[in-house]
Amino acid sequence: MVVNPGLQGAMTSLKSIFQSLKAESCPFDYNFHLHTVYSDGQLHPEALVQQAISYGLKGLAITDHHTIAGYQAARRWLDHWNLQMGQGRQAPYLWAGVEITSALLDVNVHILGYGFDPNHIGIKPYLGGQSPVGQAAQAAQVIQSIQNAGGLAVLAHPARYKRSPADLIQAAVQSGIDGVESFYSYTNLEPWKSSPEQTRQVQKWVETYGLLQTCGTDSHGMSILRRI
Repeated sequence: MVVNPGLQGAMTSLKSIFQSLKAESCPFDYNFHLHTVYSDGQLHPEALVQQAISYGLKGLAITDHHTIAGYQAARRWLDHWNLQMGQGRQAPYLWAGVEITSALLDVNVHILGYGFDPNHIGIKPYLGGQSPVGQAAQAAQVIQSIQNAGGLAVLAHPARYKRSPADLIQAAVQSGIDGVESFYSYTNLEPWKSSPEQTRQVQKWVETYGLLQTCGTDSHGMSILRRI
């Protein structure tokens, strides 16, 4: 795997953040699961980033389904904001992100990719706006493709599927997963709060396998502070 030095530095920082996250880290410090109008969200990327700035987020990732168009639009807006308005104000760090439908055991799951090189040939087949099919949809292949592009692969909301989180996390580990979305609101609470019971279940396996942890609101609505 060949990754440029800039991406390697950002990845080291991202790993460090994932290792330090707690339930309280989201949504006012970090938010690593957000959708825009470029997939099934309602927010335009520019408005999403404006909210992130207004709430004082330290970092975030836009994870549209099978596309980085929302991330790219947000990146352009944020770069312009940094040039025009950023002096003396701390902008949140924006990492590349994507959410990919994948086959794990006998169910479809979602795998989140973070910090990858969007131009890497290995990730390109997953950024065309459509769910992968066949061998390309197998979780192990999705995970390897994200990692080959210099990114981290994370199992999204592991307690939302038709198989137990224990089964899915163990299978994901065997497929090479880097982490899981430990902190997630399964009941769409307002204000947002990570669901305690599911968090305990997931963290048991995080500790067993030494996995990274992420948090995110999985926002599809008009506020990045809640899911819908």
